[in-house]
Amino acid sequence: MVPKRKKDKQPLVLVINDCQQFNDDEESHRLLQQIQEKAEIWAEGHLVISVKDLRGQESLAALRHLRQQHFGKVEDDSVLSEVLKTSGGRLSRLNVLSREKNVLEATEHMLRDEKGWLLSVIGLIPHCDGDVIDEQKVCASSWSLLREFAKKYREREEGLKAAAKPGEVIPEPDLPAISYYEARQIMARADFLGNHMVRPDSMVVLRAAIEIVEEPGFDELLDAVKERIDAIESLHRTRELTWKASDNEDTVRIMLQPYEKREKDKENDKEKAG
Repeated sequence: MVPKRKKDKQPLVLVINDCQQFNDDEESHRLLQQIQEKAEIWAEGHLVISVKDLRGQESLAALRHLRQQHFGKVEDDSVLSEVLKTSGGRLSRLNVLSREKNVLEATEHMLRDEKGWLLSVIGLIPHCDGDVIDEQKVCASSWSLLREFAKKYREREEGLKAAAKPGEVIPEPDLPAISYYEARQIMARADFLGNHMVRPDSMVVLRAAIEIVEEPGFDELLDAVKERIDAIESLHRTRELTWKASDNEDTVRIMLQPYEKREKDKENDKEKAG
């Protein structure tokens, strides 16, 4: 890599395809993290180019060019700007949307798919049973973080609007980022994150999350799930001291019994009595 860089005087472009085929397990996560770390090191040494999402006029120009290339005509910039508010400047998404006849409808469909994916992966269950408690811990913590992302993004939007002059085009805010220690405080967990800055994966993920967290009743739903988790964990921690006199009246036997077992024994006693 280094000899080729010296010979061509140009950095390499590193492209990794089909990352979505990686398994959702610890080994794959470690591999992706190592690839990201290596790519950042190579980019700092100007050995490779790190391709990031386009922003502002760059993303608008790219989408305009792609629409012209595929259809020979381009919609008004106001239409393309509406698309970019949802899609962001990720080239893979721009390439897909640019091929659609009705680009606004395709964008809405993409957003609905992203919302459905979020709800299927980390959907909240307010009356969950104990067997899904670990899953709901992850879901509640994830939505607490996504809600904070949405809040920061809206605050940044308002700040840009307030700073804009009359008639001036208001730029879209960057994806919000939260430091590792702040994310731990928001999620009330330390084991769901790596030790680095945390941000949404893409603009469309953020937009989907914003729509969900701004729905009426979302805060109450999230609070209900957290209360349910606390209640179930409280049951798991509860123990009861049962005092029973033995045959020898001078001694007392102390039994430490889990709460769940005591309740089950009560049900069994009722059945026997019946």
